[in-house]
Amino acid sequence: MATVRNMTPKKTEMPVQDPMVRNRNFSEVALGYTAEMAVNEAKRCLNCPKKPCTTKCPVGIDIPAFIAKVSEEDFEGAFEVLTRSTSLPAVCGRVCPQETQCESTCVRGIKGESVGIGRLERFVADWHSSNVKKEIEKPASNGHKVAVVGAGPSGLTCAGDLAKKGYKVTVFEALHVAGGVLVYGIPEFRLPKKIVSDEIGHLQALGVEIMTDMVIGKVLTIDELFEDGFEAVYVASGAGLPKFMKIPGESLKGVYSANEYLTRTNLMKAYLPDSKTPIKKSSKVAVVGGGNVAMDAARCALRLGADQVYIIYRRSMNELPARAEEVEHAQEEGIIFKTLTNPVEILGDENGCVAGIKCIDMELGEPDESGRRRPVAVAGSEKDIDVDTVIMALGTSPNPLIASTTPGLSTDRHGCIITNGDDGLTSRENVYAGGDAVTGAATVILAMGAGKAAAAAIDRSISEK
Repeated sequence: MATVRNMTPKKTEMPVQDPMVRNRNFSEVALGYTAEMAVNEAKRCLNCPKKPCTTKCPVGIDIPAFIAKVSEEDFEGAFEVLTRSTSLPAVCGRVCPQETQCESTCVRGIKGESVGIGRLERFVADWHSSNVKKEIEKPASNGHKVAVVGAGPSGLTCAGDLAKKGYKVTVFEALHVAGGVLVYGIPEFRLPKKIVSDEIGHLQALGVEIMTDMVIGKVLTIDELFEDGFEAVYVASGAGLPKFMKIPGESLKGVYSANEYLTRTNLMKAYLPDSKTPIKKSSKVAVVGGGNVAMDAARCALRLGADQVYIIYRRSMNELPARAEEVEHAQEEGIIFKTLTNPVEILGDENGCVAGIKCIDMELGEPDESGRRRPVAVAGSEKDIDVDTVIMALGTSPNPLIASTTPGLSTDRHGCIITNGDDGLTSRENVYAGGDAVTGAATVILAMGAGKAAAAAIDRSISEK
């Protein structure tokens, strides 16, 4: 019997916590679809024969196929379709920017709202986790060993794809917990850490070995990994080196990089009432930047007890690079946006602590090399904003440790590892790289796509020997 389509032009609403309740807790903001909601939303999919949504998915999920299973209430069948392409469906369903990728080409979006692809992916992954308890079958070994540097989304994706093909994969993680940005960067209220640990557990059941507290370049070099019998190495060490503005006052007490602030909050669990992780109990906080990391830092500061939190961004609201949903949630929760504003100095008191931030008004001029209109300072418009904490969320670059300890590994002027672009092969034989270590700070799903491409390339290379 043919599926009855749901031609409603708007997506099925996702239930969320009340903004004035959630802005003081770290529980997940979005509450997820019920089965009835998921089926209703899945029936909005037209199952287009050309599948335009799949062309924008970095990991190549057969989106219409998994949504068709949901519409038939075959949720486990939908999960099986998803996991043919992705090792982290519950993660992607929450943090992937679907609105600029798969959903941007959805035909339903021409005369209304696109199908809620991300919401359906999250539902399917959560349903499987709650309802299906079966042992994961470990593939037979093919006798080959591969090392992965970094247990973030790119490294985990590469490891999972290779493990499914029978490779003995060992992941070397510098931190004491696997997950990379998924555990230190993205807050609990957007991505509960149990979900991350569960998905990592699935990879370990496939045979992936994860070694933590292993700083490659210090504990072992890449050359030493080859000496230990690994036939290929995939470098997915991320981009954890924060950027600053180089303005007066950045060394004052109470100035954080977003990386440090989020790591203390998320990985080191400063948000828990009994936490011993030191973090400033702020009253008024300024977050400089306009991306997703800036939104995460601002929303964390509010939940940690700040009375006022400002986003200071040098362009207008229209140019904010953060996901529209994250901006909307931040506004609902009471974050104050000071756009067309740029810091010129962080002010201090007699104790060397932050006592304010001096900013200047900006106006938009001609487009720059990124295509966005260049912000230009308005002379004589300086003003002070009363804050006691400043968080710099200006982006990150790769840590130079691996490149500096791996002879022959080429990097660009930003410290990013240079690859051939197609499969992640670097200037060193049998060394591949991907994710933020290659692109600089980008999205989780793009990092996963790079891990997937590298895994396929490594398999081809070893199989052909």
